[in-house]
Amino acid sequence: MKIETTQQVTSQPRVPVLSTIRQFSEKYPAFSQGSLRNLIHLSTERYSSKGKIPSNGLSIALVRIGRKLLIDESKFFEWIELQNQKADA
Repeated sequence: MKIETTQQVTSQPRVPVLSTIRQFSEKYPAFSQGSLRNLIHLSTERYSSKGKIPSNGLSIALVRIGRKLLIDESKFFEWIELQNQKADA
């Protein structure tokens, strides 16, 4: 008699690669710390005397833990691709 065993394939949750602004700019020199800080500043909706200024959408790639701000690398580059698709359209 043959006994068959079934293995359940459990997908493990994706472990994001998180970097500080300094670590990210050192790993990817095309993005300086200043340019990343500017993109982060523009990632939230804000208001001026002329009305609401929309965000750039980068907030999907940002993780805040207390005062520490981390960048999810894969989501950052997905956001870059979205920006390129919008520019092509």
